[in-house]
Amino acid sequence: MKNWAGNLDYSSREVQRPGSVAELAEVVARSPRVKALGSRHSFNTVGDTDGVHVLLDALPRQIEPDSAKATVRVSGGVSYGELCRTLERRGLAIHNLASLPHISVAGAVQTGTHGSGVGNQSLAGAVQTIELVRPGGDVATLSRGDGDEFLAAVVGLGAFGVVTGLELSVRPSFRMRQRVLEDLPWDRALENFPALVSSAYSVSLFTNYAGDAISQVWLKALDEEPPLAGLFGATAAARPRHPLPDMSAENCTPQMDEPGPWLDRLPHFRHEFTPSKGEELQSEFILPLEHAPAAIEAVRGLADKLAPLLFVSEIRTGAADDFWLSPFYRQQSAALHFTWKPLQPEVEALLPELEDRLRPFGARPHWGKLFSPAGHDWEQLYPRFAGFRSLAAAHDPDGKFRNGLLDTVLGVPAASPR
Repeated sequence: MKNWAGNLDYSSREVQRPGSVAELAEVVARSPRVKALGSRHSFNTVGDTDGVHVLLDALPRQIEPDSAKATVRVSGGVSYGELCRTLERRGLAIHNLASLPHISVAGAVQTGTHGSGVGNQSLAGAVQTIELVRPGGDVATLSRGDGDEFLAAVVGLGAFGVVTGLELSVRPSFRMRQRVLEDLPWDRALENFPALVSSAYSVSLFTNYAGDAISQVWLKALDEEPPLAGLFGATAAARPRHPLPDMSAENCTPQMDEPGPWLDRLPHFRHEFTPSKGEELQSEFILPLEHAPAAIEAVRGLADKLAPLLFVSEIRTGAADDFWLSPFYRQQSAALHFTWKPLQPEVEALLPELEDRLRPFGARPHWGKLFSPAGHDWEQLYPRFAGFRSLAAAHDPDGKFRNGLLDTVLGVPAASPR
């Protein structure tokens, strides 16, 4: 099997597709090494295993909104596209979406995946309970009242078990409009960065860091927010745009200030179309919002090296949360996302230099994208990192849910006596 982008061949010796949680629990209990795969929209080995891969798409589909509790229960293999359509039919919504609605709920939450907006937490921010299959095959449900273990397990990298279900907060459905601006001067953008990224419910900047201007600014505004014809010297696009300048906007969500439901505006790409570019690589680094202008300037210093390898880079924001290994842990954040051409040796050769540029600003890599696992001081980046490592080892002492990437980041667990 390969991942979505085709840059990774998984190393599992066996693939199982259980039809029930009970079957899944049996597979987990008998397997020395096991890992779940969702939509496979990760670009590194965070979801890999040399043991058994379990695919969750055959589990019973559960999407059960509860308007009285303002929550929805969803099974682990469900995608955000499925979830959102069900919620909209019930007049409900979730607070945020990633650029692609095709990704699985469980996988996105476990890796700290997010959308954009200074007031919008990552997708994990909606989680109220999480259900996991533990190493012995027992099923555990953790909620916010369970304290440390819940806060460690939600953005858990699969280290605490296989996620079979989640309960998410919901809100009433809402309508939005989307507008794209073009040619925002860099100097105006960096001078006014807090105001720029706060100018709509969700804001994304698209650039290759070269030249004097940011090529596109995507503004996703609530329907009651005023339309923006221009901003800090940028001008409104005369036609719908794709983030990649050579691609048609046909598979992008509607623009030009056309009102519509939240699920058709928050993502960049329509659910009914093939997402994004496909043959690409991705990296992302999340850092405190107050450091964003200086960090962006540092990255612009690499523009000559970056531009030949980039399709595009996206700059977004996110609100703080309390999940121990969330890249947004207790900091209002900016995220610098890099969509690379499928040139993995060249990208991996440049990554250490890019990471060196961002290190002074406390940049945390996105767990599901390309980064240097041995190139970061994890305990400095994550104040609760040592606690996460201890809890993960206590719940999985034999390393059943580990793989090479997690062993590099967390350290190899000492096997418990048998």
